[in-house]
Amino acid sequence: MGKLTIGCFSSLVGSMTLDFAVKLAEAARKKGHDVDMWLSGNGTMLSKKGQRSFKDYSSLEKTITGLVEGGANVTACEACAESRGYHKEDVISSFGRKSMDWYLASCFSADRVLHIGGE
Repeated sequence: MGKLTIGCFSSLVGSMTLDFAVKLAEAARKKGHDVDMWLSGNGTMLSKKGQRSFKDYSSLEKTITGLVEGGANVTACEACAESRGYHKEDVISSFGRKSMDWYLASCFSADRVLHIGGE
């Protein structure tokens, strides 16, 4: 199996890029691929612990935590997270927080790279 690196560059309200990127990562892990997922911009909100689920509103905390527990490397941009008020103590355990050089190194070592979002 190969390694897939997903860069998720989520925009503001109304973006479905996070949902799509997480579903893609899940499917790749189920097929046995290694997955590195980079969360940038507003996508860093996935790293925040204590999210609340609502009946008709997308909440990905359980799904993304399951991905991490299943072996995916999910890493949030440290600068993006800090600028949005998500500090080290606010992040779900096992999530990474690194600078963009981590993402670039992951891209370099991946078999396939997908940049999702950035609209």
